[in-house]
Amino acid sequence: MPSPAELFIVGFHGPRLPEALARRFGRGDFAGLIFFRRNFTAPDDAMAIGDDLQAVMSGYVPDPERRVLPPILAIDHEGGRVQRLRGQVTVWPPMMNLADKPPELAESVGRAMAWELAACGFNVSFAPVLDVHTNPANPIIGDRAFGTDPDAAATRALAYLRGLESEPGLRGCGKHFPGHGDTETDSHLTLPTVRRDLETLKAVELLPFQRSIAARIGMLMTAHVVYPAVDERPATLSRTWLHDILRTQLGYDGLVVSDDLDMKAVTAGQLGIPDDSGVVVESLLAGCDAFLFCQEPERLQRAEEALIRAAENSSTVRDRIAESAARLQRFRSSLGGGRPIRERLQKFPVPEHLRLREQFLR
Repeated sequence: MPSPAELFIVGFHGPRLPEALARRFGRGDFAGLIFFRRNFTAPDDAMAIGDDLQAVMSGYVPDPERRVLPPILAIDHEGGRVQRLRGQVTVWPPMMNLADKPPELAESVGRAMAWELAACGFNVSFAPVLDVHTNPANPIIGDRAFGTDPDAAATRALAYLRGLESEPGLRGCGKHFPGHGDTETDSHLTLPTVRRDLETLKAVELLPFQRSIAARIGMLMTAHVVYPAVDERPATLSRTWLHDILRTQLGYDGLVVSDDLDMKAVTAGQLGIPDDSGVVVESLLAGCDAFLFCQEPERLQRAEEALIRAAENSSTVRDRIAESAARLQRFRSSLGGGRPIRERLQKFPVPEHLRLREQFLR
């Protein structure tokens, strides 16, 4: 059975990997890393970003008995409020600016973003947002969406994804299944609820995800959101959403990654369970394949211990770990090696991308 740690994508604090994490990442224990501004010595300088990623990768020497695959080196790079890198990296407006523009422009923006991300050494961008912005009071999605109409938003988001994935070895991730656009609270802080009937959910929230699945998207991220018309559990922990609807009804066979399991929406207090460590087991059994832990190393440790205990006691858990590890291996086999491209970094800031940004703003 694969190690449960192989299902984790891990965040850390500061510009250098902590020693214990560096040791485990270096031998290939984790699926990969997620990066934030806090992880770079100079997050506005493209060359320094590349140097920092090079330093991280210099310690990656997996156990030769394992199948050597590129680690996931991921970042949230949507543009607008959720763009971790700035300065010499082109600073893009929110994707809502594309709502009334031709899809071809969205594809060009995705291609430009991919060129810069690959130059720095990343191989996964947690974008595009597939949520539809239908609630003006939504504190977390808003202008991150590609529009307020599901069909138009899907068209532009998928055009953007085509551009993003035109860069060899760089992959995107659609989020947040089954749709975060109608929430009134922030899942970083509390557990949101969307009180729409199933037919409306299908017509609005699910349409962009259905189209992304038809386009063979390789990774989808879950929403820590409750949809009472379908299930009283949040989608990240809902077998109804992740197995019955996403896998069986919609036919998705790619990788499902949780939103950050350090978020307050999925704490024991919000969910009415005895201990936070049980969240990762419940999410695995619901249908998640990979798990984001962006903030707290102690919570990551408890989650790993919980999966190990559950696997010792349950063949179902062992089977799910093996199934998810296989999906992760397929996804990682499509990634580039995550090495910065120095000749590109020397061209930052990129004049053509700055001109494209001006089209975006008109």
